[in-house]
Amino acid sequence: MSVPIKPLTRRPAWKALASHFQDVKRLHLRELFAADPKRGQRLTTEAAGLFLDYSKNRVTDKTLELLVRLAEESGLRDRTEAMFRGDKINITENRAVLHVALRAPKDASIVVDGENVVPKVHAVLDKMAGFCQRVRSGRWKGSTGKRIRNVINIGIGGSDLGPVMAYEALRHYSDRNLTFRFVSNVDGIDLVEATRDLDPAESLFIVSSKTFTTLETMTNAESAREWLLKGLGGNARAVRDHFVAVSTSADKVSAFGIDTANMFEFWDWVGGRYSMDSAIGLSTMLAVGPENFRAMLSGFHRMDEHFRTAPFDRNLPVLMALFSIWYNDFFGAETVAVLPYEQYLKRFPAYLQQLTMESNGKRVTLDGATVNYATGPIYWGEPGTNGQHSFYQLIHQGTRLIPCDFIAFGRALTPVGRHHDMLLANVFAQAEALAFGKTPAEVKAEKVPAWRVPHQVFEGNRPSNTILAERLTPEMLGSLVALYEHNVFTQGVIWNVGSFDQWGVQLGKVLAQRIIPELESKDTPRLKHDSSTNNLIRRYRKLKA
Repeated sequence: MSVPIKPLTRRPAWKALASHFQDVKRLHLRELFAADPKRGQRLTTEAAGLFLDYSKNRVTDKTLELLVRLAEESGLRDRTEAMFRGDKINITENRAVLHVALRAPKDASIVVDGENVVPKVHAVLDKMAGFCQRVRSGRWKGSTGKRIRNVINIGIGGSDLGPVMAYEALRHYSDRNLTFRFVSNVDGIDLVEATRDLDPAESLFIVSSKTFTTLETMTNAESAREWLLKGLGGNARAVRDHFVAVSTSADKVSAFGIDTANMFEFWDWVGGRYSMDSAIGLSTMLAVGPENFRAMLSGFHRMDEHFRTAPFDRNLPVLMALFSIWYNDFFGAETVAVLPYEQYLKRFPAYLQQLTMESNGKRVTLDGATVNYATGPIYWGEPGTNGQHSFYQLIHQGTRLIPCDFIAFGRALTPVGRHHDMLLANVFAQAEALAFGKTPAEVKAEKVPAWRVPHQVFEGNRPSNTILAERLTPEMLGSLVALYEHNVFTQGVIWNVGSFDQWGVQLGKVLAQRIIPELESKDTPRLKHDSSTNNLIRRYRKLKA
């Protein structure tokens, strides 16, 4: 892997962008559209079933040219090929980064440490499909002979956020004879509420942990096992009929009581937040069936190929990443709002929070130097018109610049009267209002009292992307997730940060392991933390007593 020779702020395109920004920072979208009547048709592109209208971004043709040049100077094409090739681009852990292999066709060849990994990927997919067909058909029986009707996925981070997002997104295609629950929080309430109304004899747990040592996941798994055995008379052999594992640690899976024949493998070159299309997606395949799961993988692959081959100025993930960098590093925008006008995508913003912020929330470059520019904007959002009656006020009239991604579909999966037309009208209206606003003259023309005019003015000039697809199918979900995966990768390449490690999550975990025995000790522990932490531990022990 080749790291760009020049630091980001010394690259010619970056310097040119900094100068250009001074020329265009006050340019209004009203002016840009007035000067180019065909801007709305011209600044669009399409790939893998997704149509992107980026005309409402605060960019000129010169801006776009310089942003593309920045991607080129940052070595994006070489870094992309290195990832797809299987090079170990996760340098702090010496690992390849090959989520793209999870959706590669059977005849592809991606070599890691001298071995083509694609046959292994498809072997696991086939094993998953066979298992899912047995459960969905009722041939897989619980220990009492009853068929499985409840599936509880236990994981955390990518082992939860991906599966729960995909389940909600594809619920329209799910088997309604099965109930799905997702447990991630080590707060016992999460597990208690997930299992409260379930029959243990009809329940199947999927425990997802690469090492089978993840504290939160294994604590929940052990409590789930206790719940199951209590409900089934204490026969430990029942675990084999009601638990399966997604892991790489056969010894620990077996010690837990799970038959290793029901362990589904993934690899160290699959990062947690990039794993929803691996065996981590077992609950997704159970819900929607192997055929729909493979259709989702096809959508991922279509976007992978577009990202890998398309020119940067027509490349959806690259363009969206460049706009994020433009706003984050030049306008000082600190967040991006993701606004899906599709109720089935209600967990998509939460999924993106981990994908984006765990990847690029970094303060040092790949060679360990402290960055002197902003990285990792905060991603957030809510679905559809819910947000309009919540936080859109701040986006429209607040003091912060918040670029928005609107996501919508031309056809409703569940048509009800006028609902979908009204929903899409709101998508288009909000993007229009953010871009063009409402001037004082326009407010006055409505005979608004003079004292109230300032309150009803909309400044506009708030940028947005609009992503449209025909409808939310498994394939479209794959394309959409891959769009953001490669968007994140592109940002990381330009910032020259490691997007595929997450050392920032480690320190809190280590300290928690030290504190747990201090909370559970029957004797008063000798505390060696700071005065605040010591005081909080003592107060908790009193409350607990």
